[in-house]
Amino acid sequence: QAQLVESGGGLVQAGGSLRLSCAASGRTFSIYGMGWFRQAPGKEREFVARISWSGGSTYYADSVKGRFTISRDNAKNTVYLQMNSLKPEDTAVYYCAATSTIAVVTTVGQYNYWGQGTQVTVSS
Repeated sequence: QAQLVESGGGLVQAGGSLRLSCAASGRTFSIYGMGWFRQAPGKEREFVARISWSGGSTYYADSVKGRFTISRDNAKNTVYLQMNSLKPEDTAVYYCAATSTIAVVTTVGQYNYWGQGTQVTVSS
């Protein structure tokens, strides 16, 4: 099992920035990709961004492209999500996830491990 722990959520005004962190531990050798998802009240969990565990290739949802940046620090087994130009519609619980699938995957069911989530609230 791999364990994921998120941090960095909070309250920010529209146009502001936040950086989320996700520390991985345990069976990290089985991880090929890390992703961020989010879930707003009354909505389904949706894909935000993904990065390969070793190669650094990234992929983003259209709704965040150009505003969010996913990155990783392999020495710390940590993945980050830098969120700039935040909008009220970005308000959600953000989840870190890990997949054993090599291909770029963007659906909830293709991720094996999940963090507990961290709340991001953007005020207008």
